[in-house]
Amino acid sequence: MIASPKTVKSAMRSALLVGALVVVTACTAQYRKHGWIPGPELLNEVVVGVDTRDSVSETIGEPTIDSLVDDSGYYYVTSRIKRFGAKQPEVVSRDLVAITFDGRGVVDSVQRYTLADGRVIPLERRVTDSSLEDKTFLRQLIGNLGNFNPGSFLQ
Repeated sequence: MIASPKTVKSAMRSALLVGALVVVTACTAQYRKHGWIPGPELLNEVVVGVDTRDSVSETIGEPTIDSLVDDSGYYYVTSRIKRFGAKQPEVVSRDLVAITFDGRGVVDSVQRYTLADGRVIPLERRVTDSSLEDKTFLRQLIGNLGNFNPGSFLQ
């Protein structure tokens, strides 16, 4: 059965419409939100000089980042990232709430920062080099021959 010219034109229009729709949706920006910060009503419940680490965790919730080195603060971070086609993702907005503690673990200050207050610092995961990437199994085995001590098995 041969399709009529009217049916062929209708099918071509549908295909062009679907193709145009795919092109338009592929070229729209996509936004993603990562993280969470407490709202003003929750932050108003934190009393400087009274609340402690535990009471802040109970009132607001666990922080996005906890200062690991000196236990000086809780940091709540949210970011909005724009992705557009094949371009590099761009941070459109970032909000940070910093709750700092004194030496006794009591709230010292509550501060709010935005992307306009600073610059973007890429986080880096530092990993110790294993030096195994360029060595084959046989090389590793031969390299460990001098490190073998039979006396360590007798103890």
